[in-house]
Amino acid sequence: MLKAAIYHRPKNNFAYAYDEQTLHIRLQSQKGDLQTVTLIHGDPYVWDDGKWVFEETSMTLVGSDDIFDYWQVSITPAHARLRYGFICDDGMETLVYTERGFYTEVPTHCHYYFCFPFLNKIDVFSPPAWVKDTVWYQIFPERFANGNERLNPKNTQPWGELPTQTNFFGGDFEGIINQLDYLVNLGINGIYFTPIFKAATNHKYDTIDYLEIDPQFGDKETFKRLVNECHKRGIKVMLDAVFNHSGYEFKPFQDVIKHGEKSPYHDWFHIEKFPLQTEEGLHYSTFAFESIMPKLNTENKDVQDYLLHVAEYWIKEFDIDGWRLDVANEVDHHFWRLFRKRVKSIKRDVYILGEIWHDSMPWLQGDQFDAVMNYRFTNAAVDFFAKEHITLEQFQNELTQVIQSYPQHVNEVAFNLLGSHDTPRILTVCEEDSNRLKLLYLFQLSFTGTPCIYYGDEIGLTGGDDPLCRKCMEWDETKQDRDLFSFIQKLISLRKQHEAFGGNGQFAFYPTEQPIVSYTKTTKNEQLLILINYRNEPYEATIPSDFVGATNIWNDHIVSNTHLLDAKSFVILKK
Repeated sequence: MLKAAIYHRPKNNFAYAYDEQTLHIRLQSQKGDLQTVTLIHGDPYVWDDGKWVFEETSMTLVGSDDIFDYWQVSITPAHARLRYGFICDDGMETLVYTERGFYTEVPTHCHYYFCFPFLNKIDVFSPPAWVKDTVWYQIFPERFANGNERLNPKNTQPWGELPTQTNFFGGDFEGIINQLDYLVNLGINGIYFTPIFKAATNHKYDTIDYLEIDPQFGDKETFKRLVNECHKRGIKVMLDAVFNHSGYEFKPFQDVIKHGEKSPYHDWFHIEKFPLQTEEGLHYSTFAFESIMPKLNTENKDVQDYLLHVAEYWIKEFDIDGWRLDVANEVDHHFWRLFRKRVKSIKRDVYILGEIWHDSMPWLQGDQFDAVMNYRFTNAAVDFFAKEHITLEQFQNELTQVIQSYPQHVNEVAFNLLGSHDTPRILTVCEEDSNRLKLLYLFQLSFTGTPCIYYGDEIGLTGGDDPLCRKCMEWDETKQDRDLFSFIQKLISLRKQHEAFGGNGQFAFYPTEQPIVSYTKTTKNEQLLILINYRNEPYEATIPSDFVGATNIWNDHIVSNTHLLDAKSFVILKK
């Protein structure tokens, strides 16, 4: 038994409250090492005849990657308290793993064991329930639709011309309102808008005024109408908050440029020295090295008050449903804790989404964000299905690591995207192979979490990195890939028709020696098995005995004990 690989630590993703009654306990061990793991558990205050009273419950092997196995069990403590350890058996040796190390005999005193002191209701991470059933659509407002040409910025280009990093095409709120029924037809019930506040650029990540709409998009009355029209159609609205940095023309920063150390705003930013140098050799911190994006000092009480007022204002006045937080990992944790308390006190089920591209457990412990943009999922899925750069085994290993990195209820509301305004168009990444893209969408829309479609990807827009990934939306149906649109539309409908396919289904790779992607989605009421032939040649798949005679819900056909999967094809089997 490789004791060095056996690992557990209470809290975070290894021991957490899934709900007000249930604890999830996980253990990590070397891949293939242990045959069984049994949880020893009991209340630390229940003793009999001088010995601690405990129970034993078998744990389930829930996933494996290239190095580790992951075991899990759900426990409902009778009195909300738990001491626990693990009986590890590799077939030749049995050891008891506790907080104080390994033992050949089961220790009889609870002080040897790991501790979950008390399941306090207030500590249970409770993301908004509606998120699991939401399919998001990301809109870059400047490029989606031009509904009011009177608002066009100076030198607006004809719709559909080649984008640059500085040109404008006149997209606005009226254009979005005019196309809401298009989104309803696709099946969308959540819109994530990139920034809409007053700014100098076309992308608006250089905010000038956080309390004003950029005039090229419309006014507050029009925005309120947009939110109302979305809500009438059952569509949630999430705005983009750029609280890591402001724009160069932000009035407090301009005051610092003008008055230097005498400015009342000099501590609103991270300034190294005066006089302020705003070109080469900057004297202040910025986002990356962008001189037009000075970094805000969120440790300053006045900055905190201002930004928290902003967050509160757009919820109170316009009833938005979520905040996406730009460059969230570079802002201090203390501020995000203040942010969560403030916005949740106004609207309990508001969705707080952080832009973080890496492992994000420090932000996902219930005191800061509800979710992050799940680029770890994105990277694995895109590398496998779109780029075809990694093997099936590598793909499964990487996804398993992502799943096991977070508690289950965190995974259930993870924001799963395939592309955004910061990445090349996903069809371009797929080398314009729509069959690869279809399999990618099948996986995304059936995976645990809340999926997001970047505007235009559903009709086959192409383009490389910024600015080409920010093309104008194509509204001429003769130039749209309507087959791709219908395919995605049908996948979204399956999320609504089958609870296991959608956000309530628990994901697990299904073990098989066959060269296909195989996974289940399971709820108490139904189980689905999805088989994907990702290769460029047909494959005769053997159907697991449990699913022989099942219905392929994609076309309502019954499958036998084998099924011919064409190249780049799939079946979705329901028992």
